[in-house]
Amino acid sequence: MVIFTCADDFEAMLTCIYDAWAARLGHHNIRLALEPVEEMELFASYRSIPADPAKAEKVAASIKKKISPAAFRMVYGAALHESREKLDAIYRFLVYGFHFGAKVLDMLGEPVVSKVFSLQRKVQNETHFFREFTRFSLVPPQIYFAQIEPKCQVLPLLAPHFVDRMPSEYWIIADKRRRVAAVHPKDEEFYLTSLTDEELTQMEAAREGADPFVSLWKSFFAAIGIEQRRNARCQRNMLPLWYRKHMTEFQ
Repeated sequence: MVIFTCADDFEAMLTCIYDAWAARLGHHNIRLALEPVEEMELFASYRSIPADPAKAEKVAASIKKKISPAAFRMVYGAALHESREKLDAIYRFLVYGFHFGAKVLDMLGEPVVSKVFSLQRKVQNETHFFREFTRFSLVPPQIYFAQIEPKCQVLPLLAPHFVDRMPSEYWIIADKRRRVAAVHPKDEEFYLTSLTDEELTQMEAAREGADPFVSLWKSFFAAIGIEQRRNARCQRNMLPLWYRKHMTEFQ
């Protein structure tokens, strides 16, 4: 068994798929895994694959042309999931996809197809929740700052929503779990950048007590509640506890 490994990055994953396929060792004789490898297997050889933009672009173009653009979107969504098995699942899905073409998207009875579909759906659902639950605070001089801790890497899908809603504002959405931020300059496209612990701490400190609307929002949230109709269990179903960590009204 040969195990191809790479970083948890979409470009690196596509490169790993390219090299694994080009090795021509047989699909049953290889497996793809994310680095760092947590448990090494006996009698298996490992090949670490660095990201290569040219190879990644070839794989992306092949998926769009030989399967469909919808299949590429599904693969991209699945690649943002937190699962450690997502890379191998995507590879197995593409084996089917390149054989059956666009109709592979309807073959949900196949485990490899349903697996990737489930991964992508989880990412889409979490992105939808964070569109509703992300809370911004105004940080001097005029920057809106929000902090989230999603299970999946939803930031690349979440940021375009706020670009459309707040195109003429400076804002930053920080993924505290992965130390990555989406930065949006006024009237420009957003970009992703890594954050150091010091930078994140400075942002959090600057946000504390800087926005006068925070207290107003908390007062509004408390005022509209009807104590006699409070149902904590129903509220947790609609708004799970782990979403509330950075929501203003629950601070």
